[in-house]
Amino acid sequence: MEALKMDYDLADCRNLAAGATAYIKKKEGRFFKAGCLWIYDNEIENVTGEFENGDIISVRDFDKFFLGYGVISLSSTIRIRMLSKRENEPVSYALLASRVKDAWEYRKKVIDTSSCRVIFGEADFLPGITIDKYNDILVIESLCLGTDRLKGVILEALCKVLSDDGIHVRGIFERSDAKVREKEGLERTKGFLSEPFDTKVEITENGIKYLIDVENGQKTGYFLDQKDNRAAIRRLCKNATVLDCFTNQGSFALNAAAAGASLVTAVDSSDPAIEQAKHNADLNGLSDKCKFECADVFEYLPAMEGKGAEFDVVILDPPAFTKSRNSIKAAARGYREINLRGMKLVKNGGFLVTCSCSHFMDPELFAKTIDEAAHDAHVRLRQVEFRTQAPDHPILWNSDESYYLKFYILQVVRD
Repeated sequence: MEALKMDYDLADCRNLAAGATAYIKKKEGRFFKAGCLWIYDNEIENVTGEFENGDIISVRDFDKFFLGYGVISLSSTIRIRMLSKRENEPVSYALLASRVKDAWEYRKKVIDTSSCRVIFGEADFLPGITIDKYNDILVIESLCLGTDRLKGVILEALCKVLSDDGIHVRGIFERSDAKVREKEGLERTKGFLSEPFDTKVEITENGIKYLIDVENGQKTGYFLDQKDNRAAIRRLCKNATVLDCFTNQGSFALNAAAAGASLVTAVDSSDPAIEQAKHNADLNGLSDKCKFECADVFEYLPAMEGKGAEFDVVILDPPAFTKSRNSIKAAARGYREINLRGMKLVKNGGFLVTCSCSHFMDPELFAKTIDEAAHDAHVRLRQVEFRTQAPDHPILWNSDESYYLKFYILQVVRD
C-alpha cells in the first residue's frame, strides 16, 4: 500500500528507550509483578534522568533490580505501561515487529481472520493500541500517549506481516476519538492514515454479510468480540420467535433469522443503527423474517409485557452501562431491570441470552444481578452456556482490563 501518513523514521527505531529510570517504592508494583502491564503513579518513588512525556524509560524496583522498559505518561494515573521485561531486550523496531507477528500467528490458529481484531492492547503486549481488520482494511484506535507515538511503526510492521501472508492492505483508518484519550493529554482524532478509500466496507461473518462504516460506526465500525456468541444462539432459533434488544446493526437478529427463526423483532434506540440493520437484512435476503423497531429498550420491554407478548428467545446485548467503578451500583440496577423485563417476556422453557460488555461489571456481580432479576420475576434459570469474548480478544490472566465480556445463555423455567 502507499506509505503511511506518519511522522516517524523507522531507521530511528533500533533502540527507542530514553536514558531515564523509574524506581518503584518498596512493597509496591504488586499488580505489575503479578502479571499486569501497568504501574500506577502512587507506586513510583522517583524518576531519574532526562525524558519527555511519552518516552520509553527503564523501570527498577526499590533495590535497583531491573523490571523492564515501559512508556511513561505524566497525565495518567496509569503512569507506566510496560513493553518489555528483559534488560537485554530494549524496545526496538524488531521487538515491536515480533509482537505484531506473534499476534497475527496466534489469530490464524484460533479464529477466522477475514475480519478480526489483530491487536488487542495489553493482551498482545502492545498497551493502548487496538487494530481491527475488515478484509483488506485496518482500523486503529490508540489510547496511550507512549504507544500513540509508536503507532506508525506498529502499523508498518503489521502491513508487512500481512503482506508476507499474501494480504494487501488497501487502506488504514484511525478511530482514536474516545474521550479517555484526554486523560493522556491527547486530542481525540479520526481520519485516514493512508490514501482515502470508501469507508463503507462489506464483511462476512458466520456466513452473513454486513456493510459496516469504519468512519462513523460504533467503536471501530463493528463489534467483532461477539462473533462466536452470535453463532452460539443459532441452535436455539429454528422456528422460534426472537426478540433482539440493542440490535445495533442487526447482527444477533440476522444470525437468528439465518438459523430459521419464524420471526425476529429487533429493537434499538438509534435511527441510523436501525437503518443499517435493515440494509444488512436486505443484503442477506432476510428482510421477510425480520421486523425492526426504533425504540428505547427500557420503555419497550415493559410495554410489550403490558401487551402480553411472549417470545421463544429474548436477546439482551446492551452497551456498557458503566465505564468506571463510581457508577457500578447504577449499572447493576440497569442490568437487573432489563433482565427482569426480558425474563418476563420469555415463554416457559424458552431462552434468555444476556450479556455485559462492561469491564467494571465483574462476573460475580453480573451473575448476582441476573439471579436477583430471576427471583423478582419468579422464574428458575437453567444455565445452558457461559461464554466470554471471541479469542481474537484474548484474556490475559492477571490483567483484568483484558476481560470484559460476559455472555450467558439461560433457559427460563416457570414452575
